Amino acid sequence: MRSKVLIVDDMELNREMLTAILENDYPILEADGGRKAITVIQKQQEDIAVVLLDLIMPEVDGFAVLEVMKNQGWMKHIPVLVITAEDKVDVESKCFEMGVSDFIRKPFDNAIVRNRVKNIVDLYSYRNQLEEKVEKQTETLKKQYKLLVMQAEKLKESNTKIIDILGTVVECRNLESGEHIKRVKNFTRILAEQIMSDYPEYGLTQDKIEVIVSASALHDVGKIAIPDSILLKPARLTKDEYEYMKSHTTRGCEVLNNVQGVWDETYSKISYEICRHHHERYDGKGYPDGLAGEEIPISAQMVGLADAYDALVSERVYKSAYSEDEAFHMIVSGECGVFSPKLLECFRKTKKKFEAENRALKKLQSEKEKAE
Repeated sequence: MRSKVLIVDDMELNREMLTAILENDYPILEADGGRKAITVIQKQQEDIAVVLLDLIMPEVDGFAVLEVMKNQGWMKHIPVLVITAEDKVDVESKCFEMGVSDFIRKPFDNAIVRNRVKNIVDLYSYRNQLEEKVEKQTETLKKQYKLLVMQAEKLKESNTKIIDILGTVVECRNLESGEHIKRVKNFTRILAEQIMSDYPEYGLTQDKIEVIVSASALHDVGKIAIPDSILLKPARLTKDEYEYMKSHTTRGCEVLNNVQGVWDETYSKISYEICRHHHERYDGKGYPDGLAGEEIPISAQMVGLADAYDALVSERVYKSAYSEDEAFHMIVSGECGVFSPKLLECFRKTKKKFEAENRALKKLQSEKEKAE
């Protein structure tokens, strides 16, 4: 705890007089010049409560001491009262500019000296204690923030694991879904980043895009409730079978509802939107709810287009793959249902990126199959 008073004056009589006034209240340190004062402060800066400093001293004067104290940062915690007989405005102004707290005038008045020293010591003591509390609270807040970040990362990992597990279940049921999920995720990312750039009104951020891309893996999770006779049928579905297949949107939502409370609300909401609405179309002729226009969540709109594109450029048991140009024109012309004009504009801008991604993923798949 800071309690000592350092008296710096080349006049021994002044030091003795100030010591006599203050020694009953504070331990006293003395320095007969500026050089010694700097040495004392350097060694005992943690103990000094205030410095009483004469300005006019040989060799190293009071201004030099102030300069060193200011440069070393000592004045932040150690106040300085200047001992002086002068009352020139320019001297006082210079002292205040250098960080001096107040003045003690010669000749000394006992009561004024005691009160002035007590007031400044009490003020700095309170300020130093307050700063220490703020530092401790800041450190505590930093630790709490770090803990929250760690918890958020763990929650994010948990959300991702839930999605990966459910996505893996779909892969096991549907032989086409494994690579399909990867491609849809990458196509969704391409679209989302273009939309974020071109249409800020959708409120997409990089963090939200990450959630949407991750959740896109669940767009077909409802297929785990579709019978093998329909899901794995090596031919085109009948009208009734197709109607049953369409129920994978609502059945998927039932699956997601069963894991409510286990994962983050944002992941849960976006996953539900994508699962239920990725087959809705902008003109209201999609399913299951016939939503139209911007009633369809942007997450579901993007995944719907990505899903349609991949379905076209991929070979299925009931059809051959279309070329990339054919797939592009089929989507833009509305052969796969009507998509948002904004979405289609972004699709046009990212056509080459879609094609490059499609080729890269199919190349990896081909190499993987050869290796096996």
